[in-house]
Amino acid sequence: MKKILIAAAVGMLVAGSVAAQESPWLVRARAVNLNMANKDSTGLGLTVNDKTIGEVDVTYFLNKNVAAELILSLPQKQVVHSSVLNADAGTFKHLPPTLTLQYHFTNFSSFKPYVGAGVNYTKITADKLSPYSLDSQSFGAAFQAGVDVPLTKQVSLNFDVKKVYIQTDVYSSGTKAGTLKLDPVLVGVGVGYRF
Repeated sequence: MKKILIAAAVGMLVAGSVAAQESPWLVRARAVNLNMANKDSTGLGLTVNDKTIGEVDVTYFLNKNVAAELILSLPQKQVVHSSVLNADAGTFKHLPPTLTLQYHFTNFSSFKPYVGAGVNYTKITADKLSPYSLDSQSFGAAFQAGVDVPLTKQVSLNFDVKKVYIQTDVYSSGTKAGTLKLDPVLVGVGVGYRF
């Protein structure tokens, strides 16, 4: 009986060690450049500034190839410029969490590429575009491709490119004036840690 208990304890320790080595959690921090598409149908020549932001994502591996990734950042303040007015039309803030389902390729030893697709929800707040205003939210598709380059067993260097579809209706004194499609391309570099 004593030998069985010892064998069970050793088995549990080994299983725990293996589980720890194969943790499904990966967290990354990235610096990301937002490059806006700025497709405006209002006739006002509206454009939203490009900028570099910080981004954090949490990835959970369902198996060795398939993972879900939640991409987060702080609310971002953007400047809206009108080429017709030849002036800034105002500012707004947006919070754009994105959820993607990814496929990770595992047949490369020195790097680990992946592709993903999912959905973006953007909350628009602090709209200061008087006399214009924007919709308060946007839903759209998101696509990504990237690669992790392992530096150690747990730490990796990450390169990531995303296309996110974000658009908002623009209103002038309560009347719809058109649509502004931001549709940014996000190019990021960062580090990841696999728990």
